Amino acid sequence: MKIAMTRTTFLLILSALAFIPTLFFYMVGEEGIYTISTLEMWHSREWFIQTMYGINLSRPPLMNWLTIPLARLLGWSHVLIAIRLLCVLATLGTAAWLYWLCRKLFAERAYALFATLSFLCMADLQLYRGWLSYTDPLFAFFTFGAMATLWVASTERQRGGLLLSVVMISCALLTKAFTAYVYYATVIFVLLWQRSPRQFLLAPASLAVLATTALVPWLWFSSLPEMDSQRASMLHEIMIKLAAEDGFGYLLRLLTYPLETLFWLSPITLLAVYVLWRKRVWQAEEQTAHFPAALFITILSILPYWFSPQGGLRYLLPVYPMVALVAARYVWRAGESARAWALRWFGGLIAFKMLFALSLFPYYQHVYRGENYVTTAHSIVRLTAGFPLYGMDMRSTGENIIGQIDLDRLPLPPVQQPPENWDNGFYMAGYPDEKIGQVFKKYVIAKDEFYLLCRGAACLSATKQKPHDHPDK
Repeated sequence: MKIAMTRTTFLLILSALAFIPTLFFYMVGEEGIYTISTLEMWHSREWFIQTMYGINLSRPPLMNWLTIPLARLLGWSHVLIAIRLLCVLATLGTAAWLYWLCRKLFAERAYALFATLSFLCMADLQLYRGWLSYTDPLFAFFTFGAMATLWVASTERQRGGLLLSVVMISCALLTKAFTAYVYYATVIFVLLWQRSPRQFLLAPASLAVLATTALVPWLWFSSLPEMDSQRASMLHEIMIKLAAEDGFGYLLRLLTYPLETLFWLSPITLLAVYVLWRKRVWQAEEQTAHFPAALFITILSILPYWFSPQGGLRYLLPVYPMVALVAARYVWRAGESARAWALRWFGGLIAFKMLFALSLFPYYQHVYRGENYVTTAHSIVRLTAGFPLYGMDMRSTGENIIGQIDLDRLPLPPVQQPPENWDNGFYMAGYPDEKIGQVFKKYVIAKDEFYLLCRGAACLSATKQKPHDHPDK
């Protein structure tokens, strides 16, 4: 057992260290959103409204708030690293919540370490979601933290812990979305079926604490100058996930979503399915109250996303730790050979992650998409020097190019929309538009096009490309 714990601890350390190379990738996906919005918030000193190109995104700003101190520490030219570092710390923090929850509920340090490693070695988390600078890792940290503290507080009858869960769920709302409350309510619903937690949760003092969950949303939305806009936007993002585009596509999603989930949350999920299928779970479950509760919380948390017509796997990130807890418990109860087998798979995934982070993904970014964002940004900054520069592109390609331009032009203000009747300068867009300006240069990034348009004296710049010039790759 001691040897197995040592191996588990060693792999835990490696799984955490494997996130370090990902901090230095070029921009990926829609990472430009938080690069741009954080720079704009810092420059404008508008702390309550998250903007991009000066446009209100109608999103809560807690992630921006937490990024700003890190960006100031590392330097604003490294703001992308600061955001990714925040996301990695949130992922590791979620792992710490899981370890704490397992220690409290199952009182087995070895199992708690194993479950935590199972979480950190989920393929989707290691290769993508755990470091990508979207809101999801931070949202998962606060949401799962609320779920864990609520559960332990109900078990140990601690109202201080219950209040902490309220604080955590409020932070989850200020990070991303109302859906945090769905996860939180799911835990309450399951715990109400157990006598002791029910008595604690339904006590007047506990109900008073739980009632304060409405306080932060009320204070936040009532203090915003555009309260209805942000609230409606956050609700709209939920409602569009419930709209089915076509019946066949919805049916196909119902069939493929469980398989996709099992695959991307592997290897622990596939190992759990295997030991259950082969009936190798021979050890009796000692925690006859906590484990069934964990299983029901996991199932009930996943079902809404399975049956909703739209929505990606990343929306399940707050429940990834619960999946790890349940799946790891099945493998744990399958005995030493199953645990050893799991550790080998975890080691293999970490080895692949290092290959991915140090070789495969950097090569992809060099030859296809990533480095060309930076070279395009450098080109535009050089061509537009001395002239006003404006733009807007809500595609990931445009966001990442303009985000890099904002970094290149520091300490100049971030790129914004132009004033009315502007008569000189450059404008960046994802398509040519004669109403905005004439095409000064066209860039091709992977399969996407990006245009630099001009007006007035800017169009007469001596660096203007001829029509037959090849676009930058």
